[in-house]
Order: sequence, then structure tokens, then C-alpha cells
Amino acid sequence: MLQSLAGSSCVRLVERHRSAWCFGFLVLGYLLYLVFGAVVFSSVELPYEDLLRQELRKLKRRFLEEHECLSEQQLEQFLGRVLEASNYGVSVLSNASGNWNWDFTSALFFASTVLSTTGYGHTVPLSDGGKAFCIIYSVIGIPFTLLFLTAVVQRITVRVTRRPVLYFHIRWGFSKQVVAIVHAVLLGFVTVSCFFFIPAAVFSVLEDDWNFLESFYFCFISLSTIGLGDYVPGEGYNQKFRELYKIGITCYLLLGLIAMLVVLETFCELHELKKFRKMFYVKKDKDEDQVHIIEHDQLSFSSITDQAAGMKEDQKQNEPFVATQSSACVDGPANH
Repeated sequence: MLQSLAGSSCVRLVERHRSAWCFGFLVLGYLLYLVFGAVVFSSVELPYEDLLRQELRKLKRRFLEEHECLSEQQLEQFLGRVLEASNYGVSVLSNASGNWNWDFTSALFFASTVLSTTGYGHTVPLSDGGKAFCIIYSVIGIPFTLLFLTAVVQRITVRVTRRPVLYFHIRWGFSKQVVAIVHAVLLGFVTVSCFFFIPAAVFSVLEDDWNFLESFYFCFISLSTIGLGDYVPGEGYNQKFRELYKIGITCYLLLGLIAMLVVLETFCELHELKKFRKMFYVKKDKDEDQVHIIEHDQLSFSSITDQAAGMKEDQKQNEPFVATQSSACVDGPANH
């Protein structure tokens, strides 16, 4: 008897705090996923980093042996300055791009990466004035971009997602949930094809040193706004039509980001995902719901009373006219 009571009380306790338990498991799962990613990246990339370090040490030692007139300190000062300039997008190599990093098209591409929070990091402001303006520009521009993207995605979602699903549901009688799932899958497939596979094939042709995997990697890193900066198009040696190419990439990033947000919004509107998300949300208390209901009723009652008062005022304004008209009718027969 006591065991059954204890078990039922535990079940009630778990059900009462189900959202908190789900949220705790969500946090634990996220931390485990971070650790899993760190373990995989470390095990895969650490051997390559060790080989690269050994290769650089051998090259440095061989260079110093072949140029005995140059000291190790002087070489390190020179390499340090070169690496510092490289971090700002300036290279001293003869086969590097001879174009400026801050012409109009490059600055436009940089502004788009800042506002979309992609931030490749291949080009950064050099001056203090440029850094200060970048802060002010981002503080204003990033919320402005979020507002712009939200408005665009909402309009596109209505025409691309909600209306087709509702049409097939009403016109053909299909289940709305099934139609929504099929539509989301098809929309995701079209988006991946148009903004990942096809652009990856194009980049693998236009960029000399990129294969298809590297091009697809750039598309994913860019449209997911990760922006690692290890692959940036249009920075090759003697790039043809570089200005037009940069403008095209800017348009591609903006349209691709909008398409990704539309797909995410479409999947988030699925009934199954809504139910899954609600497992981790804080449930509203009944008192809060009652307060909202009371406030809504008060607003409705106040609006009704305002309308009634307005109608009474209109009647009062019309009453003198009616009264004079009726009195005139009464006086008329009396005079006759």
C-alpha cells in the first residue's frame, strides 16, 4: 500500500514538473553534444596540426641554414609582420590578388557579411575610425536586418507555405498535417538543390583551387552564418570580372539566407514540431490565464460600453431634430 502511494506520488511529482525535467535533459543533451563535437574535432584535426607544425619547423630550419646571414630573430620579426598583415587581408605573395580589399564592391561584400552576422574575417577594418564605424553600423544594422528579414520571410511564407497547404487541404481534402510535412520536405529539397548543390558546382568551376566538397562546404558555412573565413570566393589571383563576381556573391548570400529562414519557418510551423517544442517551455499558470481572460473581457466590455455611449450620443444629437419635426407636425393640425 505504501509503495503504491509512494509510486503514485512520484508519478504526480514528475508530471507536475514535466517541463522542468525535459528542460534539464535538453541542457544535458546540449552539453553532451558540445563535448562530442570537441572530441571528434580534436581527434580528427590534431594529427594534421602536428604534421603542419613539424613541416613549418623543418622549413624554417632549412631556410636559416641556407641563409646564414639572416638571424632567427630577424626572420621571426619579418614573419610576424607578414602574418599580421595577412590577418587584415593584405598579402605580400606575388601570386596574391592584386585588387584592393576596400574598393566599393569589396566594401559592399564586407557590409553584407557584417549585417548578416556571417563575418568571414578575411577583411577587417584597419583604422580606428573604421573599427568605431563598424561598431555603430552593426548596432543599428543588425536589428534593421533582422526586421527586414522577418518581414520578407513572413510575406514569402504566407504565399509559399500557408496558402499551398491550405489549398490542398480544402480543395482536395487531404490531411493538413500530412500536406504540411510533404510540402516542408519538398521545399527543403528545392532549397538545398538551388542554394547548395547548384552553387557548389558553379563555385567549383569558377574557383581554381576549390573542388565540389570545398564549394559545398563554403555554401553551408555561409548560409548558416557560421562564416569561418577559410574559403572566400573572388580572392584568387587575377580573378576575372571580380567586381561583378562580388556583387553576385552578395546577392546569393542574401537570397540564400532568406530561403534558409523560409525553410526553417516552414518546419517550425509543423504540428509535430510545435508539440515537441512545447515540452521544453514553461507552462503558463492558470492565474495568468485568468488574468489575461479578465483583461480581455474588460477590454471587450469597455469597447462595448464605448460603442453604446457613442450610440446614445448620436441619438441625443438626433433627438432635437426629431422633436422639432414632431412638434411641427402637431402644431400644424392644431392651427388648421
